Amino acid sequence: MMYNILTSNINEIGKKALELPARDRALLIRQLLESLEEGEEEENAEELWIDEANSRYNRFKQGKTSEKPANEVLEKAKANLK
Repeated sequence: MMYNILTSNINEIGKKALELPARDRALLIRQLLESLEEGEEEENAEELWIDEANSRYNRFKQGKTSEKPANEVLEKAKANLK
């Protein structure tokens, strides 16, 4: 029963999408495809970056790292890329 309702909703959405101008349909397609690409990997990556940021912040608060001005760090990074 639930499957029929879901299929009905998908069909209705599809009909409405086909009524959109070509440009809007293309944008909708892009958004749907991007949502498939993101998936769990992106959620996991975001979680890992949050954990890393928290870890770095905690080390900084505990005095286990040193601070440097952002412009100094960026200049060093640029020099390393050359």
